Amino acid sequence: MTTTPPPPLTLPAPVGALLSRLPAYPGSMLLVTAINFALAKQLPQDVKDILRAQRLAIRVRDARVAFDFSWNGQRFVPCKPQAETDLAISANAQDFLLLAQRRQDPDTLFFNRRLVMEGDTELGLVVKNALDALELPVLDPREWTPRAVLGRLAPGLAGGAREAVRR
Repeated sequence: MTTTPPPPLTLPAPVGALLSRLPAYPGSMLLVTAINFALAKQLPQDVKDILRAQRLAIRVRDARVAFDFSWNGQRFVPCKPQAETDLAISANAQDFLLLAQRRQDPDTLFFNRRLVMEGDTELGLVVKNALDALELPVLDPREWTPRAVLGRLAPGLAGGAREAVRR
């Protein structure tokens, strides 16, 4: 992990203006699907208990989009856009990508004012510490090809897909 973040890049303003016109709920649905797939099963029970019914938001500043969601006790679920959240995490798209790729740590981005947490400080620390403790795969585009995803979801099915492609 690098200690100095790369210079910040932002999406061009016209792209952000276009993205801000998209409806929020489908994006929140996509985000919670990914979060549930990648980490929900790994969360310790004490973290799940703390997250229950908390209103959370991920805000991508340069894209001018926000993803609202909460933990229902079993999984993360999308919510309608909310003016008030218990915890909102904001950054530019590039910084979220760097975090997902584990090329940057959240503390460095936070102290460089590129990552902002608003709301319940204790909840923010619980979320940060829980994510730091999890074994998360680095966001590598090769891991998200249809064949790789299929292989993780149903190993036997992936082999069958390979056979079908060979025929």
